[in-house]
Amino acid sequence: MSRKRARRNSDCTGVRAPQRRHRAEGAEQAFVIGVLTSAADFERARAWRLSDAPDYERYLADTAELLTDAQRRFDTVRARMFHPQDFAEFCVLHGVDPAEPAARDRYLVNPPLQTQLLAYQGEELVGDFLPRLVRARENGLTLCHADLLLDGGLYGRGGEADEEHAVWVRAAYRRGGEVFRRMLVGAGAGVYELRLRVDAPGGRLTAAARVLQWEDGVVRINDEDLELLCAVLCAGLALELPGVAVLHGSQGSAASCGEYLPASWAWSSGGQDWAPAARPVRLDGVAARPGYSLGTVC
Repeated sequence: MSRKRARRNSDCTGVRAPQRRHRAEGAEQAFVIGVLTSAADFERARAWRLSDAPDYERYLADTAELLTDAQRRFDTVRARMFHPQDFAEFCVLHGVDPAEPAARDRYLVNPPLQTQLLAYQGEELVGDFLPRLVRARENGLTLCHADLLLDGGLYGRGGEADEEHAVWVRAAYRRGGEVFRRMLVGAGAGVYELRLRVDAPGGRLTAAARVLQWEDGVVRINDEDLELLCAVLCAGLALELPGVAVLHGSQGSAASCGEYLPASWAWSSGGQDWAPAARPVRLDGVAARPGYSLGTVC
């Protein structure tokens, strides 16, 4: 795979690593950009000359312009949080100069960090996309931890892992997805947040996601949040790890005359399955009563 560098604006650019895959005519072109998500990170990165912008406000404006331009010129635009500490450690580990553009390109497309990438689809950078980039980094670290626990079974990086291992992980992933589905079906229409914690070797696996569910069962959730929830549930079920989950929010819909009721349910797992918590639970400051049986939900 070769890369071609996009043109640089005279006043500023974001950090980016455009990629072209040489395939048949009409092959997909992908553009990857790293975004500094806070003024503090912008100041810390000044020494590396990542941008010509005089301040963070101007940097964000130029980055938004760059993303808009990339959408017109590339088939796929993806972004990830450019985290100064992560980048500095990456450069030390690989023996590269952080001031060199090639070091930034290597950091952005580093295979173990691909779980932190988000597809950009024209969202407002400051109001919507920046917070998602921050969460994507945190989610990506959790995904890497879960994948490590599963010997690379989540993302096919298990090396010589046999087919039986892959089948085992896929089955656990489907079971995790079914657990989440049953939680939502039992809750009915509403606006919720699911918080999940699994006690794992090397530290807890945690996930959180906001979910909007309509009366007809259609669900809206960010793809990256769904992936994380299923991965954490998968690791817990596959490795028989204890965990707790809380689904809370407002239950109801416009069809019910706009009446919304506060709701909060809790489930726990001893490792093999998920069941209503034995007693009231408080997770991340959210109190919840024992949930409904997932086995009775179709």
